Order: sequence, then structure tokens, then C-alpha cells
Amino acid sequence: MALDGIFLSKIRNEIISNALGGRVDRIIQPRKEEIILFLRGKDGVKKLYICPSANAPRIHFIESSPAAPPNAPMFCMLLRKYLSGAILFDIEQRGTDRVLELTFSATSEIGDKVKLKLIIEIMGKCSNIILVDSSGVIIDAIKRVPVSVSSIRQILPKLPYCPPEKQNKLSLLSNNENELFSAILEKKNMLLSKAVLACIEGISPVVSREISYLVTGYDDYVSAITDSQILLLLSALGRLREYAAEDRELFLLFDKDKRPKDISFFPIKQYEGEYTVQTFSSPSELLESFYSERDEQNRMNARGKELLRLTNGLIERARRKITNQTRELEECANMDQWKLYGELITNNAYSLTKGSSIYTVLNYYDEMKPVSIEVDPALSPMENANRYYRKYRKAKTAKGILTDLIEKKEEELNYLETVLDEIERAKTDNEILLIREELFSGGFLKKGSSRKKLQAKEIPPLKFVTDDGYTVLVGRNNIQNDKLSLKMAGGNDMWLHTQHFPGSHVIITAKNGKVSDLAIEQAASIAAYYSKAGNGSLVPVDYTPVKLLKKPHGSRPGKVVYHEYFTIITNPDEELVKKLKVD
Repeated sequence: MALDGIFLSKIRNEIISNALGGRVDRIIQPRKEEIILFLRGKDGVKKLYICPSANAPRIHFIESSPAAPPNAPMFCMLLRKYLSGAILFDIEQRGTDRVLELTFSATSEIGDKVKLKLIIEIMGKCSNIILVDSSGVIIDAIKRVPVSVSSIRQILPKLPYCPPEKQNKLSLLSNNENELFSAILEKKNMLLSKAVLACIEGISPVVSREISYLVTGYDDYVSAITDSQILLLLSALGRLREYAAEDRELFLLFDKDKRPKDISFFPIKQYEGEYTVQTFSSPSELLESFYSERDEQNRMNARGKELLRLTNGLIERARRKITNQTRELEECANMDQWKLYGELITNNAYSLTKGSSIYTVLNYYDEMKPVSIEVDPALSPMENANRYYRKYRKAKTAKGILTDLIEKKEEELNYLETVLDEIERAKTDNEILLIREELFSGGFLKKGSSRKKLQAKEIPPLKFVTDDGYTVLVGRNNIQNDKLSLKMAGGNDMWLHTQHFPGSHVIITAKNGKVSDLAIEQAASIAAYYSKAGNGSLVPVDYTPVKLLKKPHGSRPGKVVYHEYFTIITNPDEELVKKLKVD
């Protein structure tokens, strides 16, 4: 997705209509690369959001109110010093470049009226917010650019501000379609979409591809365009100019999973059948809608990756512990032999002498066969006997402890694998926060981790309705699995879970104490889908009445036991899941 120059011109028009003449009432910097100017005008306060991040640079009004940090960053303090109380009286854009210049009338420290410019550069990784004085000298920028970063254009305090180099392209606002058409036809060896992008200033790749789609139905080289397609190209360029110059509806594209994918000031038809389109009259409303969901998804991905890394680390640590403890337990297998050695040395101590490294004695437990026993030559026979007795007692004690430790660690490993499955299936930031809270409650997060940051809201289980009308509930995490299976479900409801695979607890709500075979079949497919085996086939799913479930005392969340059950072999069916799911 790219915020192109034409779209930026529409944002400029919206700012002029709604905030020109507004006074800077407040300035906050919620995050490292976010500035919000509160502009008070005759229609109240408008919040102008400016973000120069590399992956999502933009400027637009917002309705939400992000919280300001307790201590304002340095750049925010600088803006407050120079712009607090200033009046926004002009906004300029060079042609359709992705640069806006917001001009303010401010009062200096000695009471003089001064003009200051806040320059917003929307240029991918080079995006920036730059404060410039009336003589064109940089006061400061949110991202300083020293010579070590760019030898061509530095952005540093006290240097003169140099605008980005102008591209040698034609403008939709000042050039007519014939001029645009002629320039494009000269790019004979280019694909049409590339030629449109190379010749026209201020449009994004999705728009250039759309022009090519309208002309050729896909994309083709300029040299291959037919006479009939030339007429189509002229018509498409004319429409493009109209949409660029006039206040028309704007377009937000969603994929099949209803995730926002792209924006455009021009109608997009090239993804018909794959994407759906929502129209907006306000560019700010469109951008806030687009980025609020995308930013939420990005934050979820970031938290999910962190939690995934943490959980994988815990799993790896548990596996190493089990391996080491199992190796120690295997060493305990020799404890009976050590007891025998101690006894044989004790009974033959009178005939053994200090200084030998090997004692050879007769084993009266095995037909008086000779046995060679390695000993410490520095110890007496009785001291060597006691040494073997100590090894025996230590191994005997360790065997009981290690067996218990391995059992507990294997239970922990199984639990952590269910958490890993939860993380991989989480769809929202709130689900990630709930899983994090679960790990915190289980003692897997350090005591230093702040619970105040975990502002997760309780969410209900996933809900489905089978083709014959039975309600199916699916737990989203282990804590909810326990609540669903042990508190919410009735005794005659049916419980399902994949056999030998981590997954969600699934409940079919009974009708008159009964559950249909079709409901069990469809719920089993749902259970398989919401499990570690979600991408597999022929998945065994156990099912049993809820009244037969037991929760072992002190066991981890999500752990239940059952002894009477049936098993159905099924396949995870994504289409069935989508069809039966209740939003």
C-alpha cells in the first residue's frame, strides 16, 4: 500500500477545509514516530495525526485519542516550544509530490510574529517531519539525517532545508490526457503499467496497474498496444484526471479475510472476485479505518512473535531438562550393582589390601564367579566399600526424585505445546494478551513483567451452529478451555478433543440430553481444525459426555482426564468452519 501524491492532495484539501486558521492547542507524541497536533478552530478541536514511519507514513485527521506518555520526547518538547498557540494559515504541496508544507504564524520568545513551516515528507523510509524557520533553516527533525546516512541530502539543525529532488514526471492536475498519452507511448519497451508509473507524478503502483488493466485486461508492452486499445488508454487517462482533480469517493480494498489491503483515489477493478471495496468520502476516515486495523494486526504480530519466541524457548528448555534428567535416571540403573560391590568388598575386606586399583573377589550370588571391581587405591577396602554404598543410596534417592521430576517436566512440556498451538492460532491482539496473562499466572513470565501492560479483555468462546441446529463452542486458550468444559458445559453436553494433538476443547450443547451424530461429525471436524493437526488429515478426535471429565488436582490449565470415550476419524474442513461459524 502506498499513500500517493494525488491522495495526499485530497488530504491537503480536507485539512484546508477543516483546520485552516486553527490554533495549536496541544501537541503530543504517543510513540516514537507519531505526532498529533490538536488544532482548535470554530468547529472545535481537530486532531491532526502525522506519522513518518518507514512502512506506513501518513498525515490525516483522527477521531481516536491516543494517550500521551508521562514524559514527552525531545522533539515533542521542541514542537511545543515553537508551535504552541501558533495559527495554521497555509498548506502547500509542490505539484503532486508527497510533501506537505504546513505554515504557521507563531510568536517568538521576545513577542515577535514569526512564520514557521512544519514539512511533512511522505517518502517511504525517507519520510520525516521537519521544523523550518522563516529563513528556510532547519530547526530540527524527528529523524535527523547526517552525512553518514546520506551524502546527497542532510537533515540536521542549522542546515538550510533542501526539498527532495523533483521527479521528471507529468502532473494529472496541470497536464491534459493527450500530453500524458504521448509521454506513455514513448516508453515502447516498458510494460504499460510501468510506463504509466514512470510518466505520471503522484500515483501509486495499484493505480498504474489499474490503467493497464482497463486498457489490456492484464498488462502488456506499450509497443504491443493496438489501435482500439489506444482509444481505451485515452479514455482511462481522462477518467484518471477527473478523479484526481475532483472531490470524488475514495476506495479501500479488503481481501477475502476482510483485512484491509490497499487504498486508491481511483476505482479498482483488477481484483474483482478476490477483493471487496468500501467507499469513503473523507480521506481521513478511510486512512484511520485502514491503519487502525492494520496497526492492531502489526502490534498483534509483534506481541505474537515475542510470545512465540518465549514459548519456544521454554519448550526447548523443558526438553533439555527432560533429556538430562533421563540420562541421570539411566545412570541409576547400576545402583544394585554398586550395592553388590559394597557388600562383596565388605565380606572380603580381610583378604584385600590398600593400594590396589582393582579388587578381584568371588560373587557368591552367581555361582562363586570371580568379579573385578574398580576401586580407589588411596582408600582402604572398607572405605571403598562405603564409597559404593554411598553411590547406591544416592542413586536410590535420586531415582525416586528424578522419576517424579521427569513426570512433572513432561506434563509442563505438554502444556507449553498447547500454549504454542494457541499462539499460532490467535487472530487478535486481545487473544495474544490473554495467552500472555495465562503464562504470567502459570509463573512462566518473570516477576518483573508488568501486569499493568496486560490489558486483555475477556472474550467469549468461538461459536458455531451445526446444520441440524446444535450449538458448538470452542475454547480460545487453556484457561477458557477449563471454564468451558468444567463450568459452562452441562453434564449431558458432548466434549471433543483431538487425540494426541494439542488443541481447543470443543463442546456440543445437548438438546433434551441428546446430541446428534451429524453434530458430532461436524464438531469433530471443527475440533481437528482448531488443533495442532489443523493442516493434516485423518485426525482422531475423542468425544465423551462432559459428566465423565475429571480435572486432576493441581494440574495445568486445560488438563482434563477421561476413561470412557469414543473416537472418530475426521479431516479439518476450513469451508465447513466458515459456513458454521457465528460472527
